[in-house]
Amino acid sequence: MTAPRDPALTSPPPTRARKRTFGVYIGRFEPPHAAHLLVMLEALQSVQKLIVVIGSARAARNTKNPFTAEERQEVITAMLREAGVARSRLLFVHVRDYFYNEGLWLSEVQGGVAEHTRGSSDVALIGHIKDESSYYLRSFPAWEFIPTHVVSPLSATDVRRAYFEDRLEDVRGMVPPAVHTFLTRFSETPEYAELRAEYDYLREYRAAWAAAPFPPVFVTADAMITRSGHVLVVRRAGLPGRGRLAMPGGFLAPDETLLGCAARRAYQEAGLSEAVNLPAPLRAQAVFDYPDRSQRGRTVTHAFHFDLGIGQLPVLKAAAGAADAMWMPLSQALSQPELFFEDHHAIIEHFLMRG
Repeated sequence: MTAPRDPALTSPPPTRARKRTFGVYIGRFEPPHAAHLLVMLEALQSVQKLIVVIGSARAARNTKNPFTAEERQEVITAMLREAGVARSRLLFVHVRDYFYNEGLWLSEVQGGVAEHTRGSSDVALIGHIKDESSYYLRSFPAWEFIPTHVVSPLSATDVRRAYFEDRLEDVRGMVPPAVHTFLTRFSETPEYAELRAEYDYLREYRAAWAAAPFPPVFVTADAMITRSGHVLVVRRAGLPGRGRLAMPGGFLAPDETLLGCAARRAYQEAGLSEAVNLPAPLRAQAVFDYPDRSQRGRTVTHAFHFDLGIGQLPVLKAAAGAADAMWMPLSQALSQPELFFEDHHAIIEHFLMRG
């Protein structure tokens, strides 16, 4: 195919200049849309090889991040091949989200790119500084910055909204044909059905607060409980995040302290015996307030790390209506961020890195 001809998507031809060896284009591409394609095509006129850094890798599927990094790589490759770009000119890096440690994110981007460039300093960063969300473009001073000329109102948020509201014809006008084909096929999968149910749930949840005099801020408490190299996790039974792993926790009641809330949820959700006096083994606590950590709305959580030391793992007694609970080896928990709800994996990482 040729590049989209929508007048709202314009990309003036770049001036002739020496081609850089590598170009780096960073994004989440959830999903890739027509403007992404134009930026990549423009970049490929200035660089020999394009390194596409795909963010939010190894995260659990949700309505903001519905596709795996592997799926996004495949569809980006397909849309560029459709546009006549040889696969040999494309390289990919998958990068996790690090909500509370920017340095780890930067390091992962740098390391992934370095694996492809193999010591070359002839690297350019492609992008457009449009608002505060583009701050990362200033975070790689060793790479020459090449601003894109692509101007577009398109947003992946708008594509996802149309997609989860069954407006596939609207989506068709926003994405290249290869992407539309992928989205159509994905809409027939069980994964899409679950995401659609979550989308509808979240829309109703937010609507219930739409008439509030000001945007609500929710307060929750979570309990990270460790014992003999294991962490206590529950499997969520309801939306959002059905089937995902999480720490015991929940919304703060009007008549309890944050510490009391975390302990109560551990006893109720995980079936931990109240003979375990949770306040006693409190090792650390921290506030986690990344603005977009929860799709339900602005939610600030206070997490408490209770270290029960070493010995036999306490028996968890299932209670009626409670989530499934288990003691999970820390090595297994740390190595599988894609199993966890919202930022719970990042919270577990945070406490363990503190030692």
